[in-house]
Amino acid sequence: MRTNRERERPMRFRSTRPETTLHPAPAVPETMDAVVFDAPGSSEVLRSARIPVPTPVLSEVLVRVVAAGVNPIDAKTRAGRGMSAAIDAWPSVLGLDVSGVVVRTPFDAHPFPVGTEVYGMAAVPRTGGTYAEYVVVPTLSLARKPLSLSHVEAAGVPLAALTAWGLVVETALAHQGQRILIHAGGGGVGHFAVQFAAYFGAHVIATGSPRNLSWLRELGAAEVVDYTSTRFEDVVADVDVVIDLIGNVSDDTGTRSLEVIRPGGMLIEVPTGAWPGFREAAAARGIRSTDYKTIPDGGALATIARLLDSGAVRVYVDRVFDLADAAAAHFELERGHTRGKIVLRVSDD
Repeated sequence: MRTNRERERPMRFRSTRPETTLHPAPAVPETMDAVVFDAPGSSEVLRSARIPVPTPVLSEVLVRVVAAGVNPIDAKTRAGRGMSAAIDAWPSVLGLDVSGVVVRTPFDAHPFPVGTEVYGMAAVPRTGGTYAEYVVVPTLSLARKPLSLSHVEAAGVPLAALTAWGLVVETALAHQGQRILIHAGGGGVGHFAVQFAAYFGAHVIATGSPRNLSWLRELGAAEVVDYTSTRFEDVVADVDVVIDLIGNVSDDTGTRSLEVIRPGGMLIEVPTGAWPGFREAAAARGIRSTDYKTIPDGGALATIARLLDSGAVRVYVDRVFDLADAAAAHFELERGHTRGKIVLRVSDD
């Protein structure tokens, strides 16, 4: 039996944080290689430049970039859409996704000490992006890099996986028996969305191109629809949730999706501006609807890292380009039909 004195002692908890070997802060140069653009335009406006290394403030850390993910929002912003209206200084550096090594922290006992391998999202365009050798990143937008992934693989995760997590887990509330239709299941966000939905027990239906159909089944889709030969509304019905990663940009995918959602079901419309009237159209059919914007949540990234390390989820990197070839990476991205992600290799591991 415990004595009163023993009962009054505070409980001691062992830290679950991985042990990290502390390293002396490495010398950081004053300037760095980056890819910038001076005004909106085609992929050809991207150019290599030598620019100052950014200075972290408040809770930001400075990360040496090993690899940077390339996302559709990068190309839209470069072209004058996306987040371009928030750019207040030129030249500007694109890139949200990063995987790299912490080289400067705001205080000694920081959760990510110097030398820690991390992955996460930069606050572009409030700060410079990840198409550069160094980037500042808010602490709350970072997590430790999955141990099982290379930096190139990890750089393909943050934006796409966090978007998929928000869509599937936090908005659709994926669960056993739920029927979820995911358009563009083979893309960056789509291939994570398929895996998350299947992991949480949903019956996943994914649309994709012929080359991706068997792969989508491997990722967890119970049904696949070849959008090049079959109208999905002819073979799919009574769906609880549609995650629309296409909109009405081509072939009225968004509008047609309303035909397969059960009354009271939900349409999640992801591409910004791809279907301005989706809320009214959904309401007229008794269907709930919402748009979605990615939340750069380091806590969610830590959970995703555990799923990646366990093998329950995987990332697919389609193409890898050197930083200097960012224009070619954007050209490839805008051709469409990329499987998974495109990544820039910025520096040595």
